[in-house]
Amino acid sequence: MNVNDTTSPAVLDQLRRLPADQRRVLFTGATVVTMDPELGIIEGGDVLVEGDTITAVGPHLDAGDAVVVGAAGTVLTPGFVDTHRHAWEAQLRRIMPDVDDLGGYVMATLAGYATVYRPEDMFIGTRLAALTAIDSGITTMLDFSHNSRTREHSDAAIEALISTGIRGVHASMGPHFGDWDRQWPGDLTRLKNQYFSSDDQLLTLRLATLATDEIAGPALAYGPELARVAQDLGVGVSVDAVFGASGSEAVLRWVKDGILSPEVTLIHSTGLTSEAWKIMGETGTTVALAPTSDAQIGLETAVPAVDEALAVGIRPGLSIDVEVALASDMFTQMRALHAIQRMRAVNSVYGTGRQPSRITTHDVLDFATLQGARTNGLAGVTGSLTPGKKADLLVIQAEDLNNMPLNDPIGTVVLGSDARNISAVIVNGEARKWNGQVLDVDLPALRAEVHASRDYVLNTPAA
Repeated sequence: MNVNDTTSPAVLDQLRRLPADQRRVLFTGATVVTMDPELGIIEGGDVLVEGDTITAVGPHLDAGDAVVVGAAGTVLTPGFVDTHRHAWEAQLRRIMPDVDDLGGYVMATLAGYATVYRPEDMFIGTRLAALTAIDSGITTMLDFSHNSRTREHSDAAIEALISTGIRGVHASMGPHFGDWDRQWPGDLTRLKNQYFSSDDQLLTLRLATLATDEIAGPALAYGPELARVAQDLGVGVSVDAVFGASGSEAVLRWVKDGILSPEVTLIHSTGLTSEAWKIMGETGTTVALAPTSDAQIGLETAVPAVDEALAVGIRPGLSIDVEVALASDMFTQMRALHAIQRMRAVNSVYGTGRQPSRITTHDVLDFATLQGARTNGLAGVTGSLTPGKKADLLVIQAEDLNNMPLNDPIGTVVLGSDARNISAVIVNGEARKWNGQVLDVDLPALRAEVHASRDYVLNTPAA
C-alpha cells in the first residue's frame, strides 16, 4: 500500500474524472501548516477543497461525499509565491553561473540574447519556467516579462502561463535594448481586455518598470506617467532594480509625487538609505527580496535587505530573479535568506555579550507564502490555507529518507525538503503535480523545443 494517496494513480484518476464545479476533495491526517496566524499548525489535520476553494481546515472533518485523499505522513502547506522572475530567460539557465556583476548580466542577456528572441522563444522560456516552478512547489509566479518587443511577444508570454495552469502574474515591460515596436505601455489596455477581463481568474496583470533611467532610459523608469497608466488600468506596479543611492533618491521623488502605496512593489531594495526605508514603511509599499541574486551577483551591498524591511514594518516576499545565473526554486531562497540574516545577526554582536536578533524558519516560510501573496496583490486569494481562499497547496512527504522523522514541520519544509519530496501540487483546486511528477507535460517534446530555442538564441547575432 502507498504511504499516502497522493502517490496513487487511481486516486488521481478519480479526482480528474469529476467536473471541477462538482469536485469535493478532503485531504486527511496530515500535519497542516496553514500559515494563517489564527489557525496555526494542525497535527492530524484535514483540508476540504470544494471546486477551486478551500472551505474548511481542521481535525476530523466530515467527508460527506468528498473524495478522500489520505495524507498521513505528509506536511500540507500553502503553495509558494514567487514575486519576481524573468521567466523568458529559462532556456538560458545557468549560462553564466559565475557572473561578476549586474553589468555583466545586463550586457550578455539584455543587450545580447534578448534582442534576438522571437515570440516562440518567449513562449518556450516562460512555459519552462512556469512548469519548473510548479515542480518545486511554486503555485504563484510573477513573471517580470521585460522583453515585450511586439504584441506577439506579450501574447506568447501570457499564453505560456495559461498553458501550464499556474497562478500567474504577467508583469509587462518593454525591452532594455535592441529594436522593438514601442507598443508598450499602450498595449497594456489590449492585454487587459483580451486576457484579464475577469477578476476571478488564474492570471492577473501588473505593470513592470525600472527604478531609474540609468540602464535603459527614461521611457522604462517609474514616475507619474507610468503610475497614471497603472491607475487607469487598475493594476499594481512592480519596480525592478531598486538599489543604491539612485534608488534611494527615486523613492524620495516617488513619495513627493504621491505614487508609493501598497499596490507598488519595490524589487531588491538593496543598499537603500534609512530615509528611503522610512518612507517605504510609512506608505505601505511592498518589497520583493531576491536573496540569491543580491548575494551571488553582488547587487550594491550584496546583502538581502530583510533587516531593513522588518525594521520599518515591511514583511517582504521572496523571488527567484534570473535563472541564467541562479537557482530556480523557493527552498534555495528561504535557506539563503535564513542563513545570511542569522550569520549577520550573530556577527554584529560577536564579542559584545548582546543577544542577536535572528529571523526564524517560520519567518522565511511566511515570506515565501503569505507575504509573497500580499506583495503580488493576492493576499485575499492565496498564500495560506484559510477557508475562503483558493486551493493552492503542497503535499510534502515527511517520511522520505531526507525528512524522517518529522519533529518540526516548518523546519522540515524550510531546511529539509526539496522538489523531490513534493508528491502533489494543487493550483486552484486542480492537481498539477502528482506522485512526484508534473502532469500533462510531454517531456521529450518540451526538451526538443527548449534545446532548439536555446540553440537559435545562442547562434543568432544580437540585433
